[in-house]
Amino acid sequence: METTSKITQKWMLCAFGSFISCFIFLLYLKHNNEAVNFRALRHAMFNMASSLDDSFSPHGNLEISKPARRREDEGDIIQKNSRNKCNIFEGRWIYQSTESPYYEASQCPFLSEQVSCQKNGRPDFDYENWSWEAHDCVIPRFNGRDMLRRLRGKRVIIVGDSLNRNQWESLACLLYSTIPPSRTHLDLSSGYYKVFKAKDYNVTVEFYWNPFLVQFDSINAPKVLRLEKLDLSSQHWQGADIMVFNTGHWWVHRGKFKAWDLFEYKGRLVDELKLESAFEVAMRTWANWIDQNVNLTKTTVFFRSISPEHKGQNGCYNKTQPITDMSYVTHFSESLTKIVDRTLSKMKVPVRYLNITKLSQHRVDAHPSVYAKKKGQELIKRKLKPPQSISDCSHWCLPGMPDTWNRLLYASLLLDHPIDSPSLSHLVS
Repeated sequence: METTSKITQKWMLCAFGSFISCFIFLLYLKHNNEAVNFRALRHAMFNMASSLDDSFSPHGNLEISKPARRREDEGDIIQKNSRNKCNIFEGRWIYQSTESPYYEASQCPFLSEQVSCQKNGRPDFDYENWSWEAHDCVIPRFNGRDMLRRLRGKRVIIVGDSLNRNQWESLACLLYSTIPPSRTHLDLSSGYYKVFKAKDYNVTVEFYWNPFLVQFDSINAPKVLRLEKLDLSSQHWQGADIMVFNTGHWWVHRGKFKAWDLFEYKGRLVDELKLESAFEVAMRTWANWIDQNVNLTKTTVFFRSISPEHKGQNGCYNKTQPITDMSYVTHFSESLTKIVDRTLSKMKVPVRYLNITKLSQHRVDAHPSVYAKKKGQELIKRKLKPPQSISDCSHWCLPGMPDTWNRLLYASLLLDHPIDSPSLSHLVS
């Protein structure tokens, strides 16, 4: 017994020595700015720490601290104050230095060049470590396997502009990175339609590109936006179990970025129509379709609020920290937001409002900036224009901000379906 104990102690010391060697090696890599490798190895280091800790006796002299272990089926939203409703969209950003992002970008080879910031040369990665904390409740981390179990046999559609494609890429990667790649199916052949499928769960997550939600004829001249007709892809929306919609950004484009020439309204082509009036007609067209075609016993509908841009005087170039001034407010597309609020309030079908605008507006650090590619060329290598003028301050790096949107989508599903999680039965959604 004594010999066995000595052997065990020697093994423990050997393991600990290996752990320390890895730690020193990681510091060396970090010092040499090998950011991507450092992050990947740090994941391995935490996993090794967990394994070593499992092997040590709880009464031994040697302890290794590690991140708190979370249950595989964790899905609890804990109320902080029973007098308040659980509003998951009101809170603050907390920097979690030891909390790794949900996935490494290299785990999801289908991420577009537009959002693959580390691959495109971004040298910092602190933007990946900010976590959203609600004021009145504790929101669980996104759990990919739990999400897949809850979605078993179901179909999720995400419809909208490139910001909703940003969200689709995030959700697809969050789920893809939790299961073997061989047990997935991806169809990325079209820029207008993308699909991820988890075979063992029979779960599909589809993206339909339609920045206006209504029909847009961009092939013929003049280019016509048909305000009273839904996009033709709507024939494929019906029957989905979860729907996530957005629109807004393309409506406010001006000059050479304006997409349409004329509106089609009440059977006539018109150009003298106030933008807000046109947007309200289009939103009503979408709302009428939802009210007439959605089966309340089967489908949950979300509308994601507008994602804020940071294109102002300083933009997002060279920004590596969030905006800490809590009084900071952006008024980007405020008039359109009021129309969305008014439209949703009049609908027969209850639509969950994924209100990410306010919490996203402080994350000026989380955009691709010059660490994106356009037409195959990295923006940072375009020397003809100042970097501030070509920075992408609309979309978001992945891993990054859209992962929080999907974490809140996950939390909203937990709140809306407490029967799946008994610990939520006391909450008011």
